[in-house]
Amino acid sequence: MKDMKIPYKTYLTESEMPKYWFNLNAFMPGKHPPFLNGVTGKPCTAEELEKVFCKECVKQELNFTDKEIEIPKGIRDFYRTFRPSPIVRAYFLEKFLDTPAEIYYKFEGNNTSGSHKLNSASAQAYYAKEQGLKFITTETGAGQWGTALSMAAAFYGLGLEVFMVKASAEQKPYRKEVIRTYGANVVPSPSETTEAGRKILKEFPDTGGSLGCAIAEAVEKAVKIPGCRYVLGSVLDHVLLHQTVIGLESKAVLDGYGVYPDLIVGCMGGGSNFGGLIAPYMADRLQGKCKTEFLGVEPASCPSVSRGKYAYDYCDSAKITPLAKMYTLGCGFMPPSEHAGGLRYHGMSPIISKLCNDGYIGVKAVKQTSVFKAALDFAKCEGILPAPESAHAIKAVADAAIECRETGEKKVILFGLTGTGYFDLAAYKQYNDGVMKDYVPTDKELEKGFSTIPRIR
Repeated sequence: MKDMKIPYKTYLTESEMPKYWFNLNAFMPGKHPPFLNGVTGKPCTAEELEKVFCKECVKQELNFTDKEIEIPKGIRDFYRTFRPSPIVRAYFLEKFLDTPAEIYYKFEGNNTSGSHKLNSASAQAYYAKEQGLKFITTETGAGQWGTALSMAAAFYGLGLEVFMVKASAEQKPYRKEVIRTYGANVVPSPSETTEAGRKILKEFPDTGGSLGCAIAEAVEKAVKIPGCRYVLGSVLDHVLLHQTVIGLESKAVLDGYGVYPDLIVGCMGGGSNFGGLIAPYMADRLQGKCKTEFLGVEPASCPSVSRGKYAYDYCDSAKITPLAKMYTLGCGFMPPSEHAGGLRYHGMSPIISKLCNDGYIGVKAVKQTSVFKAALDFAKCEGILPAPESAHAIKAVADAAIECRETGEKKVILFGLTGTGYFDLAAYKQYNDGVMKDYVPTDKELEKGFSTIPRIR
């Protein structure tokens, strides 16, 4: 084994935890285009957005100037229950891959929700409470966000309804029960409880649902209930902002050892965890201070960036949310229900989309059987059963490390291990039983989704 000069696992002290989030928007030379009102086609005002989202979140969403945004004490107090999280030097994975690369991962699964999602769930629930709201709604795909938000809602004393993608609710009944245990109501989506759900079921009666469907139902419910707002787990700028605690803690630890990554890898569904991890390093890149490469990894079954279009599109399937300029497969794209690896959203974070379009971020799409193979290899080496979402990043890291072995190049690689896979055992069983399928949409299937993208220049 390599000389362990750097500890296997390193934590910041509680006093060293970030007191400010990092606003990547303030460092981007070209700002991403604004949200558009789906009816008027004009940029959304704060007042329009505040009908859906919490006021403070809207303020953060529209902040393109402040480089740092203070984390309120009420949020930092809750952060102390699960942060700081460790930076791990993956010595055992390096040995398994026989690579000269140094591999580090930021592990966000050491909390009851099992993922990074609690970083933003706690913030959004706090702001809802401070605004005097009594109830919030949301969507969840694989269930990590719903679990995290149920914990945060319980902590701050809020009612919560979670629209959970139907395929995930069926595949992960225990994840659903954790959400209910914390006091939230779970509705498999699409459902008969909303107009959006009924419309989607009429058009796609056998669908397993999608994040776009669940978002539509959650937004509809939120705007119809007095004293209620919608909160979400990815995509938007304020969610990515909250996730920058991941990158800030990572950089603080690695800077302490004089380590600077050559390559940073993360899984991408809506883009917030990846954006949070890369934020301080991307700011260095944008300012010409480093040459770090960034690689986002997505499923081949839902290739939002690698095969999507950079265009204005609705964030939900019922076309009731504002339009965002992003990479998208079309709000009408329905991912296959048999896909077990998560990351099933049709679009991508406007920040990540802009950076991809400008050439700062590379993208790789991977098939889920290769993802689960990488997950098993990692579990055997590092002792953690990774979330299928995180395993997308692990697959790409293994490929990069093997390339280093073949070329002799010694790269420093950092990746985000966004959570654990202990509620994903049905998917692991599919892989272990040899019945897991690799689905890759045809160009013809993608065109059906693209046809739902509104024609806006």
